[in-house]
Amino acid sequence: MHYWVKASPSDFSGTLPKPRSGHSAVNIGNSKVVVFGGLVDKKFLSDIAVYDIDNKLWFQPECTGNGSNDQVGPSPRAFHIAVAIDCHMFVFGGRSGSKRMGDFWVLDTDIWQWSELTSFGDLPSPRDFSAASSFGNRKIVMYGGWDGKKWLSDVYVLDTMSLEWTELSVAGSLPPPRCGHTATMLEKRLLVYGGRGGGGPILGDLWALKGLIEEENETAGWTQLKLPGQGPSPRCGHTITSGGHYLLLFGGHGTGGWLSRYDVYHNDSIVLDRVTAQWKRLPTGNEAPSARAYHSMTCVGSRYLLFGGFDGKSTFGDLWWLVTEEDPIVKRLFSTSPNDLPQNKDLTTLNEDSSSAQESEQDSQGRHNAVEELGKSLGITLSFSNPGLPVVGEMEDKEFLNLAFSLSEVEPSITGRVTHTEAAQALRKHWSNSNPRLIPLKELGPLLRDYQRLITHKYFTNDGPQSEFMTTSLPGKDAYQFYHINSFRQLRMDDIPKLLAEYNQLLPD
Repeated sequence: MHYWVKASPSDFSGTLPKPRSGHSAVNIGNSKVVVFGGLVDKKFLSDIAVYDIDNKLWFQPECTGNGSNDQVGPSPRAFHIAVAIDCHMFVFGGRSGSKRMGDFWVLDTDIWQWSELTSFGDLPSPRDFSAASSFGNRKIVMYGGWDGKKWLSDVYVLDTMSLEWTELSVAGSLPPPRCGHTATMLEKRLLVYGGRGGGGPILGDLWALKGLIEEENETAGWTQLKLPGQGPSPRCGHTITSGGHYLLLFGGHGTGGWLSRYDVYHNDSIVLDRVTAQWKRLPTGNEAPSARAYHSMTCVGSRYLLFGGFDGKSTFGDLWWLVTEEDPIVKRLFSTSPNDLPQNKDLTTLNEDSSSAQESEQDSQGRHNAVEELGKSLGITLSFSNPGLPVVGEMEDKEFLNLAFSLSEVEPSITGRVTHTEAAQALRKHWSNSNPRLIPLKELGPLLRDYQRLITHKYFTNDGPQSEFMTTSLPGKDAYQFYHINSFRQLRMDDIPKLLAEYNQLLPD
Protein backbone atom coordinates (compact mmCIF):
# COMPACT_ATOMS: atom_id res chain seq x y z
CA MET A 1 0.00 0.00 0.00
CA HIS A 2 1.22 3.51 -0.89
CA TYR A 3 0.11 6.85 0.51
CA TRP A 4 0.20 10.40 -0.77
CA VAL A 5 1.54 12.84 1.83
CA LYS A 6 1.64 16.56 1.18
CA ALA A 7 5.07 17.93 1.97
CA SER A 8 5.19 20.02 5.14
CA PRO A 9 7.53 22.90 6.04
CA SER A 10 9.44 20.52 8.30
CA ASP A 11 10.49 18.44 5.29
CA PHE A 12 12.69 21.14 3.79
CA SER A 13 14.71 24.21 4.52
CA GLY A 14 15.61 26.95 2.06
CA THR A 15 13.54 28.57 -0.69
CA LEU A 16 11.02 26.31 -2.41
CA PRO A 17 10.66 26.48 -6.21
CA LYS A 18 7.99 28.72 -7.67
CA PRO A 19 4.79 27.23 -9.16
CA ARG A 20 5.24 26.07 -12.76
CA SER A 21 4.36 23.50 -15.41
CA GLY A 22 6.22 22.25 -18.46
CA HIS A 23 9.46 22.32 -16.48
CA SER A 24 12.05 19.58 -16.16
CA ALA A 25 13.33 17.84 -13.03
CA VAL A 26 16.24 15.39 -13.13
CA ASN A 27 18.10 13.35 -10.55
CA ILE A 28 21.83 14.00 -10.28
CA GLY A 29 22.93 10.69 -8.81
CA ASN A 30 21.41 10.16 -5.38
CA SER A 31 22.36 13.60 -4.11
CA LYS A 32 20.32 16.23 -5.96
CA VAL A 33 17.15 17.00 -7.89
CA VAL A 34 17.55 19.86 -10.37
CA VAL A 35 14.45 21.74 -11.59
CA PHE A 36 14.79 23.96 -14.65
CA GLY A 37 12.50 26.31 -16.56
CA GLY A 38 8.78 25.97 -17.05
CA LEU A 39 5.77 28.21 -17.47
CA VAL A 40 3.47 30.12 -15.10
CA ASP A 41 0.84 32.72 -16.00
CA LYS A 42 2.11 32.83 -19.60
CA LYS A 43 5.59 33.68 -18.35
CA PHE A 44 8.42 31.37 -19.40
CA LEU A 45 11.10 30.69 -16.78
CA SER A 46 14.85 30.09 -16.91
CA ASP A 47 15.66 29.66 -13.23
CA ILE A 48 17.28 26.69 -11.52
CA ALA A 49 15.96 25.24 -8.25
CA VAL A 50 17.95 22.47 -6.58
CA TYR A 51 16.92 20.05 -3.86
CA ASP A 52 19.91 18.82 -1.84
CA ILE A 53 18.65 15.39 -0.74
CA ASP A 54 21.16 14.76 2.05
CA ASN A 55 20.65 18.16 3.69
CA LYS A 56 16.91 18.42 2.82
CA LEU A 57 17.63 21.88 1.45
CA TRP A 58 16.16 23.78 -1.51
CA PHE A 59 18.42 26.46 -2.98
CA GLN A 60 18.98 28.48 -6.14
CA PRO A 61 22.63 28.28 -7.22
CA GLU A 62 24.51 31.25 -8.67
CA CYS A 63 25.28 29.91 -12.13
CA THR A 64 28.00 31.13 -14.44
CA GLY A 65 28.37 30.53 -18.16
CA ASN A 66 28.57 32.05 -21.58
CA GLY A 67 26.33 31.35 -24.53
CA SER A 68 26.56 32.39 -28.16
CA ASN A 69 24.68 35.60 -27.37
CA ASP A 70 26.69 36.29 -24.20
CA GLN A 71 23.91 35.02 -21.95
CA VAL A 72 24.80 33.04 -18.81
CA GLY A 73 22.45 30.13 -19.54
CA PRO A 74 19.53 29.01 -21.68
CA SER A 75 16.81 31.53 -22.43
CA PRO A 76 13.43 31.08 -20.66
CA ARG A 77 11.56 28.03 -21.95
CA ALA A 78 9.16 25.19 -21.22
CA PHE A 79 8.36 21.77 -22.71
CA HIS A 80 12.06 21.11 -23.40
CA ILE A 81 14.01 17.91 -22.74
CA ALA A 82 16.49 17.58 -19.88
CA VAL A 83 18.61 14.47 -19.31
CA ALA A 84 21.20 13.84 -16.58
CA ILE A 85 24.44 11.95 -17.15
CA ASP A 86 26.82 11.85 -14.18
CA CYS A 87 26.99 15.41 -12.80
CA HIS A 88 25.80 17.02 -16.06
CA MET A 89 22.29 18.06 -17.11
CA PHE A 90 21.81 18.33 -20.88
CA VAL A 91 19.00 20.57 -22.17
CA PHE A 92 17.64 20.71 -25.71
CA GLY A 93 14.80 22.55 -27.42
CA GLY A 94 11.56 23.66 -25.84
CA ARG A 95 9.37 26.66 -26.46
CA SER A 96 9.34 30.32 -25.49
CA GLY A 97 6.14 32.06 -26.56
CA SER A 98 5.42 30.73 -30.04
CA LYS A 99 9.08 30.09 -30.84
CA ARG A 100 10.46 26.53 -30.91
CA MET A 101 14.04 26.24 -29.72
CA GLY A 102 16.84 24.18 -31.22
CA ASP A 103 19.78 25.16 -29.00
CA PHE A 104 21.73 22.71 -26.89
CA TRP A 105 23.11 23.32 -23.39
CA VAL A 106 24.83 21.48 -20.57
CA LEU A 107 24.96 22.40 -16.87
CA ASP A 108 27.87 21.16 -14.77
CA THR A 109 26.23 20.72 -11.37
CA ASP A 110 29.56 20.41 -9.56
CA ILE A 111 30.49 24.03 -10.31
CA TRP A 112 27.07 25.30 -11.52
CA GLN A 113 28.33 26.39 -14.91
CA TRP A 114 26.31 26.51 -18.12
CA SER A 115 27.86 25.85 -21.52
CA GLU A 116 26.15 26.19 -24.88
CA LEU A 117 27.26 23.27 -27.00
CA THR A 118 28.10 23.33 -30.68
CA SER A 119 27.17 19.91 -31.95
CA PHE A 120 27.45 18.44 -35.41
CA GLY A 121 26.14 15.55 -37.48
CA ASP A 122 22.43 15.07 -38.17
CA LEU A 123 21.13 18.04 -36.20
CA PRO A 124 17.49 17.72 -35.03
CA SER A 125 15.07 20.45 -35.96
CA PRO A 126 13.84 22.89 -33.30
CA ARG A 127 10.94 21.35 -31.36
CA ASP A 128 9.00 21.19 -28.12
CA PHE A 129 7.08 18.42 -26.34
CA SER A 130 9.73 15.89 -27.31
CA ALA A 131 10.94 13.12 -24.96
CA ALA A 132 14.39 11.70 -24.29
CA SER A 133 16.33 9.31 -22.09
CA SER A 134 19.97 8.44 -21.43
CA PHE A 135 21.60 5.08 -22.06
CA GLY A 136 25.08 3.62 -21.89
CA ASN A 137 26.10 6.42 -19.48
CA ARG A 138 27.15 8.67 -22.35
CA LYS A 139 24.37 8.75 -24.93
CA ILE A 140 20.95 10.35 -25.21
CA VAL A 141 18.09 9.15 -27.41
CA MET A 142 15.33 11.62 -28.34
CA TYR A 143 12.04 10.80 -30.02
CA GLY A 144 9.24 12.82 -31.58
CA GLY A 145 7.87 16.25 -30.70
CA TRP A 146 6.20 19.19 -32.43
CA ASP A 147 8.07 21.64 -34.66
CA GLY A 148 5.23 24.15 -34.95
CA LYS A 149 3.93 22.71 -38.20
CA LYS A 150 3.87 18.96 -37.85
CA TRP A 151 4.08 16.13 -35.34
CA LEU A 152 7.34 14.22 -35.48
CA SER A 153 8.30 10.55 -35.33
CA ASP A 154 12.06 10.78 -35.81
CA VAL A 155 14.72 9.27 -33.56
CA TYR A 156 18.03 11.03 -32.78
CA VAL A 157 20.96 9.71 -30.78
CA LEU A 158 23.52 12.07 -29.25
CA ASP A 159 26.99 10.99 -28.14
CA THR A 160 27.70 13.39 -25.28
CA MET A 161 31.45 12.77 -25.55
CA SER A 162 31.84 13.65 -29.23
CA LEU A 163 28.70 15.89 -29.37
CA GLU A 164 27.63 14.19 -32.59
CA TRP A 165 23.94 13.74 -33.40
CA THR A 166 22.85 10.73 -35.50
CA GLU A 167 19.38 10.27 -36.91
CA LEU A 168 18.52 6.63 -36.46
CA SER A 169 17.23 4.87 -39.53
CA VAL A 170 14.43 2.58 -38.38
CA ALA A 171 13.06 -0.25 -40.52
CA GLY A 172 9.53 -1.58 -40.48
CA SER A 173 6.41 -0.04 -39.00
CA LEU A 174 6.69 3.22 -37.11
CA PRO A 175 4.64 4.65 -34.25
CA PRO A 176 2.29 7.46 -35.25
CA PRO A 177 3.97 10.89 -34.93
CA ARG A 178 3.35 12.48 -31.55
CA CYS A 179 4.26 15.02 -28.91
CA GLY A 180 3.75 15.21 -25.15
CA HIS A 181 4.65 11.52 -24.75
CA THR A 182 7.21 9.84 -22.48
CA ALA A 183 10.39 7.99 -23.49
CA THR A 184 12.02 5.71 -20.93
CA MET A 185 14.98 3.34 -21.29
CA LEU A 186 14.21 -0.10 -19.91
CA GLU A 187 17.10 -2.53 -20.17
CA LYS A 188 18.09 -2.29 -23.85
CA ARG A 189 14.83 -0.86 -25.18
CA LEU A 190 13.32 2.61 -25.38
CA LEU A 191 9.68 2.56 -24.26
CA VAL A 192 7.42 5.29 -25.63
CA TYR A 193 3.94 5.75 -24.24
CA GLY A 194 1.02 8.03 -25.14
CA GLY A 195 1.15 11.61 -26.35
CA ARG A 196 -0.89 13.70 -28.73
CA GLY A 197 -0.85 12.30 -32.25
CA GLY A 198 -0.97 13.79 -35.69
CA GLY A 199 -4.33 15.48 -36.21
CA GLY A 200 -4.83 15.90 -32.47
CA PRO A 201 -6.04 12.55 -31.01
CA ILE A 202 -4.71 11.54 -27.60
CA LEU A 203 -2.80 8.25 -27.81
CA GLY A 204 -2.69 5.33 -25.41
CA ASP A 205 -0.26 3.02 -27.22
CA LEU A 206 3.05 1.60 -25.97
CA TRP A 207 6.02 1.07 -28.28
CA ALA A 208 9.50 -0.42 -27.79
CA LEU A 209 12.53 0.56 -29.88
CA LYS A 210 15.43 -1.85 -30.25
CA GLY A 211 18.81 -1.35 -31.92
CA LEU A 212 20.20 1.42 -29.72
CA ILE A 213 22.99 -0.62 -28.14
CA GLU A 214 25.84 -0.94 -30.65
CA GLU A 215 27.25 -4.04 -29.01
CA GLU A 216 24.02 -5.92 -29.65
CA ASN A 217 24.31 -5.49 -33.44
CA GLU A 218 20.53 -5.32 -33.72
CA THR A 219 18.68 -3.71 -36.57
CA ALA A 220 16.77 -0.71 -35.27
CA GLY A 221 13.04 -1.39 -35.20
CA TRP A 222 9.82 -0.53 -33.41
CA THR A 223 7.42 -3.05 -31.83
CA GLN A 224 4.01 -2.13 -30.48
CA LEU A 225 3.45 -3.76 -27.09
CA LYS A 226 0.01 -4.82 -25.93
CA LEU A 227 0.50 -5.79 -22.32
CA PRO A 228 -2.04 -7.48 -20.05
CA GLY A 229 -3.49 -5.83 -16.97
CA GLN A 230 -5.35 -2.60 -16.26
CA GLY A 231 -3.42 -0.12 -18.36
CA PRO A 232 -3.68 3.67 -18.37
CA SER A 233 -6.19 5.56 -20.46
CA PRO A 234 -4.85 7.56 -23.45
CA ARG A 235 -3.02 10.69 -22.29
CA CYS A 236 -0.24 13.19 -22.84
CA GLY A 237 1.74 15.36 -20.43
CA HIS A 238 2.09 12.48 -17.95
CA THR A 239 5.26 11.27 -16.24
CA ILE A 240 6.86 7.82 -16.08
CA THR A 241 9.42 7.37 -13.33
CA SER A 242 11.63 4.33 -12.82
CA GLY A 243 11.68 2.86 -9.33
CA GLY A 244 12.80 -0.63 -8.38
CA HIS A 245 11.28 -3.34 -10.51
CA TYR A 246 8.55 -1.15 -11.95
CA LEU A 247 7.83 2.03 -13.87
CA LEU A 248 5.33 4.42 -12.29
CA LEU A 249 3.00 6.46 -14.51
CA PHE A 250 1.19 9.41 -12.94
CA GLY A 251 -1.25 12.04 -14.17
CA GLY A 252 -1.54 13.52 -17.62
CA HIS A 253 -4.11 15.08 -19.88
CA GLY A 254 -6.73 13.33 -22.00
CA THR A 255 -10.16 13.95 -23.45
CA GLY A 256 -13.65 12.75 -22.61
CA GLY A 257 -17.11 12.94 -24.11
CA TRP A 258 -18.60 11.53 -27.27
CA LEU A 259 -20.42 14.11 -29.35
CA SER A 260 -18.56 17.01 -27.78
CA ARG A 261 -15.04 16.51 -26.51
CA TYR A 262 -13.73 18.04 -23.30
CA ASP A 263 -10.42 18.04 -21.45
CA VAL A 264 -9.78 15.50 -18.71
CA TYR A 265 -6.85 15.73 -16.29
CA HIS A 266 -5.74 12.63 -14.43
CA ASN A 267 -4.30 11.90 -10.98
CA ASP A 268 -4.14 8.11 -11.12
CA SER A 269 -1.03 6.00 -10.56
CA ILE A 270 -0.40 2.99 -12.80
CA VAL A 271 2.57 0.64 -12.57
CA LEU A 272 4.29 -1.20 -15.40
CA ASP A 273 5.78 -4.24 -13.69
CA ARG A 274 9.14 -5.06 -15.26
CA VAL A 275 9.11 -8.63 -13.93
CA THR A 276 5.63 -9.75 -15.02
CA ALA A 277 5.41 -7.34 -18.00
CA GLN A 278 1.89 -6.18 -17.18
CA TRP A 279 0.08 -3.03 -16.13
CA LYS A 280 -1.21 -2.71 -12.56
CA ARG A 281 -3.06 -0.03 -10.62
CA LEU A 282 -0.92 1.16 -7.72
CA PRO A 283 -2.88 0.56 -4.48
CA THR A 284 -3.09 3.84 -2.56
CA GLY A 285 -4.71 4.29 0.82
CA ASN A 286 -5.85 7.89 0.44
CA GLU A 287 -6.82 10.49 -2.13
CA ALA A 288 -4.21 11.53 -4.67
CA PRO A 289 -3.17 15.16 -5.25
CA SER A 290 -5.20 17.27 -7.67
CA ALA A 291 -5.29 16.00 -11.23
CA ARG A 292 -2.63 17.59 -13.42
CA ALA A 293 -0.33 17.35 -16.44
CA TYR A 294 3.13 18.66 -17.35
CA HIS A 295 4.32 18.17 -13.78
CA SER A 296 7.50 16.41 -12.66
CA MET A 297 8.03 13.23 -10.63
CA THR A 298 11.45 12.20 -9.33
CA CYS A 299 12.83 9.53 -7.01
CA VAL A 300 14.22 10.62 -3.65
CA GLY A 301 15.46 7.48 -1.95
CA SER A 302 12.47 5.19 -1.49
CA ARG A 303 10.03 8.08 -2.04
CA TYR A 304 8.64 9.79 -5.11
CA LEU A 305 8.50 13.60 -5.20
CA LEU A 306 5.73 15.26 -7.24
CA PHE A 307 6.04 18.94 -8.11
CA GLY A 308 4.00 21.46 -10.08
CA GLY A 309 1.82 20.91 -13.12
CA PHE A 310 -1.29 22.38 -14.72
CA ASP A 311 -4.97 21.36 -14.70
CA GLY A 312 -6.32 23.56 -17.48
CA LYS A 313 -7.00 26.45 -15.10
CA SER A 314 -4.36 26.59 -12.38
CA THR A 315 -0.60 26.16 -12.22
CA PHE A 316 0.53 24.20 -9.19
CA GLY A 317 3.48 24.82 -6.89
CA ASP A 318 2.71 22.08 -4.36
CA LEU A 319 5.09 19.30 -3.41
CA TRP A 320 3.85 15.80 -2.59
CA TRP A 321 5.50 12.59 -1.41
CA LEU A 322 4.33 9.19 -2.61
CA VAL A 323 5.53 6.68 -0.03
CA THR A 324 5.02 3.13 1.19
CA GLU A 325 3.04 2.46 4.35
CA GLU A 326 6.28 1.79 6.27
CA ASP A 327 7.48 5.37 5.75
CA PRO A 328 7.41 7.39 9.00
CA ILE A 329 5.70 10.38 7.39
CA VAL A 330 2.53 8.33 6.84
CA LYS A 331 1.78 8.98 10.52
CA ARG A 332 0.89 12.56 9.57
CA LEU A 333 -2.25 11.29 7.90
CA PHE A 334 -3.53 9.76 11.13
CA SER A 335 -2.69 12.48 13.63
CA THR A 336 -3.73 16.11 13.47
CA SER A 337 -2.06 18.90 15.38
CA PRO A 338 -4.40 20.82 17.73
CA ASN A 339 -3.57 23.91 15.68
CA ASP A 340 -4.94 22.20 12.58
CA LEU A 341 -8.24 21.18 14.18
CA PRO A 342 -11.29 23.42 13.90
CA GLN A 343 -11.84 25.19 17.18
CA ASN A 344 -15.26 24.92 18.84
CA LYS A 345 -15.76 27.87 21.16
CA ASP A 346 -18.57 26.22 23.10
CA LEU A 347 -16.53 23.06 23.61
CA THR A 348 -13.49 25.02 24.78
CA THR A 349 -15.57 27.04 27.23
CA LEU A 350 -17.23 23.90 28.54
CA ASN A 351 -13.88 22.19 29.15
CA GLU A 352 -12.48 25.25 30.93
CA ASP A 353 -15.54 26.02 33.06
CA SER A 354 -17.18 22.63 33.40
CA SER A 355 -17.93 23.17 37.09
CA SER A 356 -20.17 26.14 36.29
CA ALA A 357 -21.78 24.86 33.11
CA GLN A 358 -25.59 24.73 33.34
CA GLU A 359 -28.30 23.54 30.94
CA SER A 360 -31.25 25.90 31.01
CA GLU A 361 -33.88 23.48 29.74
CA GLN A 362 -34.86 20.27 31.50
CA ASP A 363 -34.82 18.08 28.37
CA SER A 364 -31.35 19.33 27.45
CA GLN A 365 -30.21 18.47 30.98
CA GLY A 366 -31.58 14.98 30.57
CA ARG A 367 -29.69 14.39 27.32
CA HIS A 368 -26.52 15.81 28.89
CA ASN A 369 -26.85 13.38 31.83
CA ALA A 370 -27.28 10.47 29.44
CA VAL A 371 -24.07 11.30 27.64
CA GLU A 372 -22.32 11.84 30.98
CA GLU A 373 -23.43 8.42 32.25
CA LEU A 374 -22.19 6.82 29.05
CA GLY A 375 -18.82 8.47 29.54
CA LYS A 376 -18.56 7.23 33.15
CA SER A 377 -19.30 3.67 32.06
CA LEU A 378 -16.70 3.85 29.28
CA GLY A 379 -14.10 5.46 31.50
CA ILE A 380 -13.80 8.56 29.29
CA THR A 381 -14.94 12.18 29.41
CA LEU A 382 -17.67 13.10 26.94
CA SER A 383 -19.28 16.48 26.29
CA PHE A 384 -22.76 16.81 24.87
CA SER A 385 -21.60 19.94 23.00
CA ASN A 386 -18.90 17.90 21.28
CA PRO A 387 -19.57 18.30 17.53
CA GLY A 388 -19.09 14.53 17.11
CA LEU A 389 -22.31 13.88 19.07
CA PRO A 390 -25.08 13.12 18.44
CA VAL A 391 -23.95 10.62 15.84
CA VAL A 392 -24.96 11.10 12.19
CA GLY A 393 -27.83 8.84 11.21
CA GLU A 394 -27.23 6.08 8.68
CA MET A 395 -29.53 7.58 6.05
CA GLU A 396 -27.89 11.01 6.45
CA ASP A 397 -24.34 9.61 6.11
CA LYS A 398 -24.02 10.06 2.35
CA GLU A 399 -20.35 9.07 2.27
CA PHE A 400 -21.18 5.81 4.07
CA LEU A 401 -24.04 5.01 1.68
CA ASN A 402 -22.09 5.90 -1.46
CA LEU A 403 -19.28 3.62 -0.34
CA ALA A 404 -21.76 0.85 0.51
CA PHE A 405 -23.48 0.95 -2.89
CA SER A 406 -20.12 0.98 -4.68
CA LEU A 407 -19.13 -2.44 -3.35
CA SER A 408 -19.09 -5.19 -5.96
CA GLU A 409 -20.05 -7.82 -3.35
CA VAL A 410 -23.48 -6.27 -2.70
CA GLU A 411 -26.18 -8.81 -3.62
CA PRO A 412 -29.56 -7.42 -4.68
CA SER A 413 -32.80 -8.60 -3.11
CA ILE A 414 -35.45 -10.59 -4.94
CA THR A 415 -36.77 -7.32 -6.36
CA GLY A 416 -33.52 -6.94 -8.29
CA ARG A 417 -32.69 -3.72 -6.47
CA VAL A 418 -30.20 -3.21 -3.67
CA THR A 419 -31.75 -1.56 -0.63
CA HIS A 420 -29.74 0.75 1.60
CA THR A 421 -29.98 -1.85 4.38
CA GLU A 422 -28.49 -4.55 2.16
CA ALA A 423 -25.73 -2.21 1.02
CA ALA A 424 -24.91 -1.23 4.62
CA GLN A 425 -24.79 -4.89 5.67
CA ALA A 426 -22.43 -5.68 2.77
CA LEU A 427 -20.14 -2.81 3.73
CA ARG A 428 -20.04 -3.93 7.38
CA LYS A 429 -19.23 -7.48 6.27
CA HIS A 430 -16.50 -6.06 4.03
CA TRP A 431 -14.95 -4.21 6.97
CA SER A 432 -15.25 -7.20 9.31
CA ASN A 433 -13.19 -9.26 6.83
CA SER A 434 -10.64 -6.50 6.11
CA ASN A 435 -7.00 -6.43 7.07
CA PRO A 436 -6.55 -3.28 9.24
CA ARG A 437 -3.29 -2.46 7.43
CA LEU A 438 -5.03 -2.45 4.05
CA ILE A 439 -8.10 -0.32 4.75
CA PRO A 440 -7.91 2.73 2.45
CA LEU A 441 -7.76 6.08 4.18
CA LYS A 442 -10.94 7.20 2.40
CA GLU A 443 -12.89 4.45 4.23
CA LEU A 444 -11.77 5.42 7.75
CA GLY A 445 -14.22 8.32 8.10
CA PRO A 446 -17.32 6.22 7.25
CA LEU A 447 -15.96 3.35 9.39
CA LEU A 448 -15.46 5.56 12.44
CA ARG A 449 -18.93 7.12 12.12
CA ASP A 450 -20.59 3.72 11.74
CA TYR A 451 -18.68 2.47 14.79
CA GLN A 452 -20.03 5.43 16.79
CA ARG A 453 -23.49 4.88 15.31
CA LEU A 454 -23.53 1.21 16.36
CA ILE A 455 -22.55 2.13 19.92
CA THR A 456 -25.30 4.75 20.07
CA HIS A 457 -27.93 2.36 18.71
CA LYS A 458 -26.86 -0.40 21.08
CA TYR A 459 -26.81 1.62 24.29
CA PHE A 460 -29.26 4.48 23.79
CA THR A 461 -32.99 4.91 23.40
CA ASN A 462 -34.88 8.15 23.13
CA ASP A 463 -35.04 8.29 26.94
CA GLY A 464 -31.34 7.86 27.61
CA PRO A 465 -29.02 4.93 28.22
CA GLN A 466 -30.58 1.50 28.26
CA SER A 467 -30.75 -0.16 31.64
CA GLU A 468 -28.75 -3.15 30.44
CA PHE A 469 -25.89 -0.79 29.54
CA MET A 470 -25.92 0.65 33.02
CA THR A 471 -25.95 -2.71 34.79
CA THR A 472 -24.02 -5.17 32.64
CA SER A 473 -20.25 -5.25 32.66
CA LEU A 474 -18.27 -4.00 29.66
CA PRO A 475 -15.18 -5.79 28.23
CA GLY A 476 -12.99 -3.30 30.16
CA LYS A 477 -12.49 0.29 31.13
CA ASP A 478 -11.01 1.13 27.73
CA ALA A 479 -13.82 -0.46 25.73
CA TYR A 480 -15.07 1.70 22.86
CA GLN A 481 -12.19 4.09 23.33
CA PHE A 482 -12.81 5.82 19.99
CA TYR A 483 -16.40 6.87 20.62
CA HIS A 484 -15.37 10.43 21.45
CA ILE A 485 -13.13 10.91 18.39
CA ASN A 486 -14.33 13.81 16.19
CA SER A 487 -12.37 12.91 13.04
CA PHE A 488 -10.53 9.88 11.70
CA ARG A 489 -7.49 12.15 11.30
CA GLN A 490 -7.08 11.99 15.07
CA LEU A 491 -6.38 8.26 14.77
CA ARG A 492 -2.86 6.89 14.79
CA MET A 493 -1.89 4.00 12.55
CA ASP A 494 -1.72 1.61 15.50
CA ASP A 495 -5.29 2.66 16.47
CA ILE A 496 -6.82 1.15 13.32
CA PRO A 497 -6.53 -2.55 14.35
CA LYS A 498 -8.04 -1.65 17.75
CA LEU A 499 -10.87 0.31 16.11
CA LEU A 500 -11.66 -2.58 13.78
CA ALA A 501 -11.59 -5.11 16.65
CA GLU A 502 -14.08 -3.02 18.65
CA TYR A 503 -16.19 -2.51 15.53
CA ASN A 504 -16.41 -6.27 14.98
CA GLN A 505 -17.62 -6.73 18.59
CA LEU A 506 -20.50 -4.37 17.87
CA LEU A 507 -21.70 -6.17 14.75
CA PRO A 508 -24.68 -8.53 15.20
CA ASP A 509 -23.89 -12.22 14.98
